[in-house]
Amino acid sequence: MSNELTRLLHQHPLVFFHLVTALAALLLGMALLARRKGTHGHRALGWTWVALMGSTALASAFIRDYQLPNLFGYTPIHAFTVLVAVMLPRGVWLIRQGNVRGHRKTMQSLFVGACVLAGLFTLLPGRFLGRLLWQQVLGLA
Repeated sequence: MSNELTRLLHQHPLVFFHLVTALAALLLGMALLARRKGTHGHRALGWTWVALMGSTALASAFIRDYQLPNLFGYTPIHAFTVLVAVMLPRGVWLIRQGNVRGHRKTMQSLFVGACVLAGLFTLLPGRFLGRLLWQQVLGLA
C-alpha cells in the first residue's frame, strides 16, 4: 500500500494532501467528540479541526473525476464539499453567538456527514482508496 501512496504523492499531490487532511480530521474529530467540551484544549483542537476540514474541502473543490458519473468532473461525493463550505462557518458562528446546542448539533452532523459518510464513499471499489483497500483485503485472503 505504501508504494501506491508514494505514487499518489508524486503523481497527484493535491489528492494526497486531501487524503492526509481528511484522515487527520477524522482522527481529531473522534478525539474531540470523546473529550470534555468547553475547555481551552477543546477550543484549540476545535480550531485545528476547522482548519483541517476547510483544507480538505478546499482541496476537494479542485479534484475532478471524469470516470464516474459527473458534471464537469464533479461527482456526487462533491456534495460533501458544499456541505462543509456551508456548515463549517455556521458551526463557528453558532458558538460565537453562544448557541452551544446548535454548535454541538452542527459540528456532530458535519463530522458524521463529511468525515464518516464521505469516508465510507471513498472506500467504494471504483474509487482510488476503495481499490487500494479491496486489493489489500483480497490479496491477504
